[in-house]
Amino acid sequence: MVGVKTSFTKQRRIKSFILVIFCSLLIFPAATSARILPQKAHSCSSLRAMARIFMAYGDYEKAQPLLQEAVQLAEQTNAPDTEVCACVIDLAYLYKEQGNLADAEKMGQLGLELQQKVYQQDHPYVAYTLRILSEIYRGQGRYREASTALERAMDIVRRVSRGNEQEIAPFKVDMAQLLVVQGKYTQAESLFTEAMTAIEAGYGPKHLYTAKVHTSLAQLYVLEGRHAEAEALVSGALPVHEKIYGPDHHMLIPTWLVMARISQAKGDLAQAKRILEKSLRTVEDQADCASLVAGDVLIQLAQVQMQSRKYKTAEDLLQRALSILEDRQGSDGDRTALALNSLAHVYIERGKYSQAQNVCQRSLDTYEGLFGEDHPRVIEMLQTLVHLNQKTGNTPEVARFQERMEEIRERRHVALLPTTSGAAIK
Repeated sequence: MVGVKTSFTKQRRIKSFILVIFCSLLIFPAATSARILPQKAHSCSSLRAMARIFMAYGDYEKAQPLLQEAVQLAEQTNAPDTEVCACVIDLAYLYKEQGNLADAEKMGQLGLELQQKVYQQDHPYVAYTLRILSEIYRGQGRYREASTALERAMDIVRRVSRGNEQEIAPFKVDMAQLLVVQGKYTQAESLFTEAMTAIEAGYGPKHLYTAKVHTSLAQLYVLEGRHAEAEALVSGALPVHEKIYGPDHHMLIPTWLVMARISQAKGDLAQAKRILEKSLRTVEDQADCASLVAGDVLIQLAQVQMQSRKYKTAEDLLQRALSILEDRQGSDGDRTALALNSLAHVYIERGKYSQAQNVCQRSLDTYEGLFGEDHPRVIEMLQTLVHLNQKTGNTPEVARFQERMEEIRERRHVALLPTTSGAAIK
């Protein structure tokens, strides 16, 4: 009995600690949620159910006070640990989707700790929480931790589901997305292909999740220069997204970014600009307009402006992107590195060679530090250095960087990549 009591007391301490941490993370006052909720009593589970509906439609501003109310109610009513755990993990997911990754990590870790006390270590709920944490780590540029968390989650699901591909498929998609960021395109495509077979069989070709996975695969094809295949995928995915969300919803931005990249590759800069300006207006209409997605939109729009030789406009957009990305990812994040490389290209075109050298070298050092010296996108940084040294007449350095580019292409089997200016490396 003593052992049982001690274990129960420890779980209660963990729960109390979670509630204290949560209160320190509150963004909206309790009065805000009172205005949104109907004037009648709700249970924690009903509050979470309403919040999940809003989150499914990307309406995170309305979901947040509902989840905060649920956690406060759990504290006031001394709700079971299982309910507190569910509330906290839902908050972790919400913060992740908002791009509030620091608070998402805190809530995710706290939820996982309590979850592993309430359930066994290899419970399916633990796997799904690890999946959320993996996405958070990926957003933070912590790819080793993201991979470790996701591998552990997949191992749990394989054992619990006894190899059911329908259950494993979403985890394979997440791993494929992680591999894309790491430049492991062949492995990523293999996982996408495996997952898509199960997803299309289980959900059908017109399901929203199927459309989202098609968009992710299209993003990979764009990176590989396979624009026709990417266009075929997003052409099928876009109507599905529009049917669910409407034609102007912010949840369509990932698909729009792929479409804009395809237009860039075709040389249709006017169309790419229209798509990206629409994306920027849409993201700026959100309560949290300083998200990682906003950074992605700003970088891509700056690249279109560079292709149109509007370098001052491009520089302003990139400075905005850097301000957002350094705040969300830190100064050594992969998105920050890509923005810096684009900024170096702007500096070259404006004759600011010393500044270009500094930011491009910082970009290269960051990317190599994260992924190693032969990541496919390192070619982009090397191409910028080639361009810079051509401008300054440093022929030996041009030859050295071109040789490195060729070595990466041969090792990673990359035949064609877009540069940060949107032109093609040939």
